[in-house]
Amino acid sequence: MSAEGISKFDLVIAGVGGQGTILASDIIGKAAVKENMSVRAAETHGMAQRGGSVVNHIRLGCELGSMIPMKGADVLLALEPSEALRYLEFLSDEGTIIVNTDPILPVTVTSGQCTYPDVDAIISKMEETHKVKAFNATELAKEAGHPQSMNVVMVGAVSSYLPVSVDTLVDCAKELVPRKTIDINVKAFEMGRSVTQG
Repeated sequence: MSAEGISKFDLVIAGVGGQGTILASDIIGKAAVKENMSVRAAETHGMAQRGGSVVNHIRLGCELGSMIPMKGADVLLALEPSEALRYLEFLSDEGTIIVNTDPILPVTVTSGQCTYPDVDAIISKMEETHKVKAFNATELAKEAGHPQSMNVVMVGAVSSYLPVSVDTLVDCAKELVPRKTIDINVKAFEMGRSVTQG
């Protein structure tokens, strides 16, 4: 699906606290504003501290409310695999899931109270109903220079679908990340984009 000619686009970004979900949505939202698109955004936090569920709704070219209705999103961008399952109900039947396969184990798992589902099983389950682009964005971020740039890897990956120019997204990333990390984040963006190109 090419982003050209799309005027309305609904995106759900899901992750856990500390992954940079909000920065990812800020980059996309700022880029859309720069291109004179209307932007509606909503953030909901399960637990806003590290490890809690964080979901952002971004509606580009939409004059309606900021919350995306069930089965309304064009893309679900999941920074963590189990979060993709948690928010799958927001994705349209024709929608695409872009998911980082690197899990973050909650305290209940690390303390032995419960087990984390098999990541391959999560991906297979989602592939039964949707198009899925699954890759280890954390590894790509490390290759780019720092694991914390994983969120920008994911922005790069979703850039192939957004009705916003790549140059504008990169410019906004440069403006929003710490100055000393700009080169790492630009590389991270490009590595993420290469995953969804072609």
